[in-house]
Amino acid sequence: MSKVQSIPRPLVRVNQWTIFISVIVAWVTGLEWILAIPLVANLMGILFNFNPIMKFVKLFLIKEGKNYIPEDVTQQKFNACIAVFCLAGGFVSFLLGWNIAGYIFTIMVAVASFVAILGFCVGCFIFYQLKMFKYRRSLKQTS
Repeated sequence: MSKVQSIPRPLVRVNQWTIFISVIVAWVTGLEWILAIPLVANLMGILFNFNPIMKFVKLFLIKEGKNYIPEDVTQQKFNACIAVFCLAGGFVSFLLGWNIAGYIFTIMVAVASFVAILGFCVGCFIFYQLKMFKYRRSLKQTS
């Protein structure tokens, strides 16, 4: 039986807070480059399975990782893809002077990260709906 990979919830929460705080700081200060911090960290997590924010915070976990509520790696990578898309869209938009588009992208990722901190994962909901859509489509093809 294969072991399901998971990430301890505190690491996921810190990543969500990093996204949210980076967006707020970028808005308040006008320093768009701050968006690059969670953008690069999440992109590294997707491509190399190494999110430097999570790796750093892991050093401060009190208990062993398996003793925390687990978060599914596949869902977290899906969420990270959404975050990277929105952060990159916002970052590039701000750099090009397209402030309205920049605010739209960053508002979406800030709201999604804050709502996830509160307990409802928008990305997980989209992931579930996508899986159900694929499942229903596969049932129609076999019948």
